[in-house]
Amino acid sequence: MTATLTHAHAQPHGAATRRTSVARCYRFELVKLVSQWRIRLLVLACWFAPALFVVAVSQQSTLPVDTLFGRWMHATGWAGPLVLLGFAGTWVLPLLTSMVAGDVFAAEDRLGTWRHLLVVVRSPRRIFAAKAFASLTVLMLLVAGLACSSTVGGVVAVGNQPLVGLDGHLLTPADAAAKALLAWVCVLAPTLALAGIGLLGSVALGRSPMGLLLPVLVALAMQLAQMMPLPVAVRLALPSYAFIAWNGLFTSPSQLAPLLIGIGVSLAWAVLATALAYLLFLRRDFTNLSYDGSGRRAVTVGALPLAGLVAVTVAVLTTSATATGSGIEQDKVQRSVATAFAHLYRMQTEQLHRPHVTEAQLKAEAACTKGGLRTAAQGAGNDWRCVVSWHLPGVDAAGQAVYQLDVTPDGRFMADGDGPKEVNGYFLVRTPQGDAPNPLWQFDGNVALLATSKG
Repeated sequence: MTATLTHAHAQPHGAATRRTSVARCYRFELVKLVSQWRIRLLVLACWFAPALFVVAVSQQSTLPVDTLFGRWMHATGWAGPLVLLGFAGTWVLPLLTSMVAGDVFAAEDRLGTWRHLLVVVRSPRRIFAAKAFASLTVLMLLVAGLACSSTVGGVVAVGNQPLVGLDGHLLTPADAAAKALLAWVCVLAPTLALAGIGLLGSVALGRSPMGLLLPVLVALAMQLAQMMPLPVAVRLALPSYAFIAWNGLFTSPSQLAPLLIGIGVSLAWAVLATALAYLLFLRRDFTNLSYDGSGRRAVTVGALPLAGLVAVTVAVLTTSATATGSGIEQDKVQRSVATAFAHLYRMQTEQLHRPHVTEAQLKAEAACTKGGLRTAAQGAGNDWRCVVSWHLPGVDAAGQAVYQLDVTPDGRFMADGDGPKEVNGYFLVRTPQGDAPNPLWQFDGNVALLATSKG
């Protein structure tokens, strides 16, 4: 710090004792970020590309039915922002955190401007706070652009129509708008967790490209873990689960327990990763111009505490969670399928102008098996088979329909109708928005991994 001190003594006494405020440092760092061409391109892309994407997909004859709410993009404009949210949680948001938070400190290493910055500010603490808040501001601007642009594109292209939830119940446009907005707000928590990892990588690894790629690599590793048949406690202990836990908002009643746990875990990751980055930054030797990060310190101070947080979270959830194993059990699958079928049967009845019927009158029940009779009916897989039975007023015989289910490890399932074709086969029905596939032909659902109390 010799050069810093010498420069400081050469200034007048008043200037030497005056420190730049955090607010002024924040404005300076924000201007530096926004002046970069790649940040400007990201802002433009996030505020305009989602609308174009949603409009283009909504006009296609083939919809992304393998994506949650993708099959409803012809029916309502509120499906568009939710389809984009699922895609953004997997790829876009990790990439944005890498481009912004993962490079905010490493840029000074590449340019060799640390000593000049310290001469002006004279406080590593203020520098860290300004850079962290500036990167957070830019990230919030990018996420807001994704949400607003996709919403405008969907509503303009398709219209402000009701949305079918994950249990088949119909959400009014106002409810769909509120829950879509809340879903985007909820994914801010795992985005902050990745941003904290980006700050940690940028501080610990210096100008190394690994610091820039760290949020993407961590997000990819956690996404791969979510695709594996992990116990519920381990799945919930990873902040990546909050990127998909918003699904529970679109059931009735809402499945809030996994979502709240995911948000809490994500915020814990964000706080711990940012605190570790702060401690590493304060201990750094800024007089070493050739500093290029410390891999050993990144492991001992960065990776090990985060791994410890996962272990503690798993232990807490194991003792307190209301589910064991995968959380996907026979009775839960049967309840979810029967509930969705009953709601969608009512929708089909109205579309075909048949006599009105309620869920209570239908008394829909599902009997589900997985694999063969000797296989335990639990866990993910595409070998689930469900037979749904229901009753109509004034009809003695019960109706039956068969579905083949593909249940993913995170609890989402896609039911494919397997007869009779008059009930759950493929045919078009006329709706106010135009011809649409039979709602009982294929539908998405969600199995609550944690047990919930009735009501």
